Amino acid sequence: MKQSLREARRWSSQAEDDLKFAKWIAKEKHFFDKGCFITQQAGEKILKACLYASGERQVFGHSLYELAQDLVRLDSKAESIVDQAKLLDRFYIPTRYPNGLPGGVPFQTFGENDLQDAISSVEKIFAFCKHFLRKVESHRE
Repeated sequence: MKQSLREARRWSSQAEDDLKFAKWIAKEKHFFDKGCFITQQAGEKILKACLYASGERQVFGHSLYELAQDLVRLDSKAESIVDQAKLLDRFYIPTRYPNGLPGGVPFQTFGENDLQDAISSVEKIFAFCKHFLRKVESHRE
């Protein structure tokens, strides 16, 4: 189990760094498409941290919705972050690829409000996940 907690900490610390970067992008008011994507990535990594902390040896996938559903099976209170996970999933492909959109290109399509919504959503996921991780760690010590 120590191995799973160590892996959870690795994923959690990278998630924290990704969130800092997304917030920096928001402050700079440029590259909103990239900020939305990195925010999705931060959410993915913090959810994976929770699953690793719970003893999962391998966690696959990029859908925050699916990762959140996996977490709901472990803790029904995770239902509170499912809507935020769904919102962030929208930023996985369309923020990176022109053919992920019906028209336009990502850097022209995503704006400041999109990034603010993404940050708000991921902060709610982080709040739940940090509480979850503290609870798991306290039970393992």
